[in-house]
Amino acid sequence: MKHEEYVAKVRKLNPIDDDFMRKMAEDIGFCQEIIRTIMGNPDLLVTEVKPQDYIKNLQGRSVILDAHCVTSEGEHFNVEVQKSDDDNHQKRVRYNAACVTANITDPGCKFEKVPTLCVIYITEKDFLKKGKTTYHVDRIIRETGDRLDNGFAEIYVNAAVKDDSLTSELMTIFTENDAYNDEKFPATSQRKRYFKEDKKGASEMSGVLQELKREIMEEGRAEGRAEGRAQGRIEMMVQMYRDGKISLLDACTYLTFTEEEFLEQEKKYNKADL
Repeated sequence: MKHEEYVAKVRKLNPIDDDFMRKMAEDIGFCQEIIRTIMGNPDLLVTEVKPQDYIKNLQGRSVILDAHCVTSEGEHFNVEVQKSDDDNHQKRVRYNAACVTANITDPGCKFEKVPTLCVIYITEKDFLKKGKTTYHVDRIIRETGDRLDNGFAEIYVNAAVKDDSLTSELMTIFTENDAYNDEKFPATSQRKRYFKEDKKGASEMSGVLQELKREIMEEGRAEGRAEGRAQGRIEMMVQMYRDGKISLLDACTYLTFTEEEFLEQEKKYNKADL
């Protein structure tokens, strides 16, 4: 794909698109404007932003946050956008929040000192299907109806439901190509216009897309090599098992397969294939 084609593709992107959002999130004013609008707090002050914040989880897969923000009060916000609708969004929020909490909490500190965290999860569709632009999820004691606060909040925002709220107006800018509102959302509008309409900004975003494509291709090649090596090990074990050189138990132990899994693989190979 030529550079000009990447630039044309950039002009079709919006903040709801993951890669566009992460580039937008490099601007602290943009992140602050999002959080102020959705939280309904015009005085909230964001002092630190970490776009594409990579959080490593030694016990499982790591996460990359679109925008990890910290306020002057020490509150943490994770702003995420999700255009696709092929995942369990609530469990994604739960997992990401757990990783962030572990990452921002000092080892050995008292639980009272665990920082507060709010996940703002923005989707294109109304996956909760309740006809609201914004959903605040609270912890409630079922038996009494009392609300509890453990320092974690999750807010779901979607662009599908239109109402007269400022959040809904902001979501229009997030999803529609030519939508801007310099009066109400100057930081968002200026940042979006820079990447979509300014030659320098569009070129900058184009470079991001090209680098992303290279990374995806390299990851694909690496996965292909790893898959090929794994397949080679299976073929070798099948051949040795058929030749009577190893037992079924030994083959399964080497491949960390159950007997059923190994025998299922063994059926796939004809003698001529090995």
